[in-house]
Amino acid sequence: MGKRFTSLEIGAGVGGQALGLERAGFDPVLVIDNDPHACRTLRSNRPGWNVLELDLNNFVRAQQGIGTVDLISGGLPSQPYSVAGKQQGVRDGRDLLGASIWLATELQPRAILLETTPSLLMPKFEDVRTNVEEELKHLDYVWSWMVLDAQNFGVPQTRKSCLLVAMRPDDFVFFEWPAPVAEAGANVGEVLRDSMASRGWPFADAWALLANRVAPTIVGGSKNHGGADLGPTRTKRQWLELAVNGHSLGDDVPAPDFEFDPSLGRHGVPKLTVEQVMVLQGLPADWVVAGGKTARYKQVAQAVPPPLAEAVGKRLATALARGSR
Repeated sequence: MGKRFTSLEIGAGVGGQALGLERAGFDPVLVIDNDPHACRTLRSNRPGWNVLELDLNNFVRAQQGIGTVDLISGGLPSQPYSVAGKQQGVRDGRDLLGASIWLATELQPRAILLETTPSLLMPKFEDVRTNVEEELKHLDYVWSWMVLDAQNFGVPQTRKSCLLVAMRPDDFVFFEWPAPVAEAGANVGEVLRDSMASRGWPFADAWALLANRVAPTIVGGSKNHGGADLGPTRTKRQWLELAVNGHSLGDDVPAPDFEFDPSLGRHGVPKLTVEQVMVLQGLPADWVVAGGKTARYKQVAQAVPPPLAEAVGKRLATALARGSR
């Protein structure tokens, strides 16, 4: 086993990024999220993790007895910068970008990894990025922004993430972004066919033939609005093209008597369960997600796919192992 490193995970949510980084060699000394359902999820799956239910803006390092860590990592809320939202940026109360950089100022980690929506790279937010970069430069970090698509790392979903990596110069010289491991992930029909057939539904094969592409981006994870559905109208149309009813989530996979008839529109095709959405996010089948259906779906929809986090995490671990303090 290679050398392992310490991390502090912020905005952990369902734990997708923390899980991927764990696989890559990072053990969190503290995991922070302000959602009680997410904290229950994290504690259920990793009883040994120190999970803190708290708004990052209220986090005070001295009260937790933390000196420093090798890596600060986090999945930041996308809504402040999303094209689907009001794009209020730092004026949005949900924004954690500034708090994340403040935490780096306090802890002085060897590396920083932050994930959010690619919309942050739009010209509209150039001032936001410039402010972040000026602070990183002041702290003697070198940085790189990159957009990676999870489907190129084995995830059956088109999901682009904007990633910021910052490291000390002596470490950063050894860092390289991971190269795609596949042109595309397996398609929806391939990965969900068996679960669709698990209750004896006779149309699982016919359905899988129509669900013959990677999934569109899983959306609908906003804490401020929305229920357990697969997103806005345009996204629901994309799901319908894959013979999926995206207007709500199912409580179970189709029963044997569910009639498969795509000509009926959404009423003739199956809904996805939260467990199936987990598969499309690259989360393991044994990952326990706490809460009711809507709370569970929102946690899953916000997740950083673990395979993507693992790919980036391995490059970070390699750089830290080769670099010097």
